[in-house]
Amino acid sequence: MSETVRYAADGKIGIVTLSRPQKLNALTMEMRLAIEQVLLRADADEATSVIVLRAEGRSFCVGFDVGGGHARPWRHDALKYRERLAVSMRCLMTPWTLKKPVIASVQGHALGGGCELAMFCDLTIAADDAIFGEPEILFSQVGPAVLMPFMIGHKRARELIYFGDKIDAKRAYEIGMVNRVVPAAELAAATMKYARRLSLIAPEALAAAKLAVNRGLDAGGFRAAINSGLDVLAPLYAAETDVGKEFDAIRAKDGLKAALAWRKQQMEE
Repeated sequence: MSETVRYAADGKIGIVTLSRPQKLNALTMEMRLAIEQVLLRADADEATSVIVLRAEGRSFCVGFDVGGGHARPWRHDALKYRERLAVSMRCLMTPWTLKKPVIASVQGHALGGGCELAMFCDLTIAADDAIFGEPEILFSQVGPAVLMPFMIGHKRARELIYFGDKIDAKRAYEIGMVNRVVPAAELAAATMKYARRLSLIAPEALAAAKLAVNRGLDAGGFRAAINSGLDVLAPLYAAETDVGKEFDAIRAKDGLKAALAWRKQQMEE
């Protein structure tokens, strides 16, 4: 089993835990693949009927690990980038494709790929300190799993995606991105109480309800939108933009925090 993604069962609840707290659960490709594998294992566990996806540390997940320091042979090849993004999207989408309902339990940051991972879950409980957003556009990228419009509507999604703004848990609840908001100290207990209540429903009924909802969304173009997002955004990821080059130059010289601070300062001017 991966050291960064763990599985355990508590009665009828399967618990999948992201465990890279020192990096705020930033997702390497290996970790994305591990999330897929462990969630599939949880779905196959006949002793459980509900899955909780949680994380150790002060943040749920800050998105893809963009710290650098490794070779990126796909960087300027749109086809290779498309293949890589497709694998990432498949992994993040795993909660959506399982038979069992998945409850995301979110504290701290849920940004970029972490925000998408939470949105792909059937239900989301957030601590009152949680922060959601897709800030990739600030450094000339856009989250490839363009599902936010289906979650919160086009106008609200466009504003969050176009500006890269972050919102707190209260606002995420108001616009339908999360189902419940609880005090941070109560998140773990509230999540398990919620999951145990759901586990009282017949697993056959849960699986059928999930499949019916998903098929309805697919009929409305959900999967087509995801695939279109990959096709459109892969060339952007592979391209060089003025903002992207400056961001990469600052990151190479002074580190990721400095590059993010530079971009934040620009947006606040």
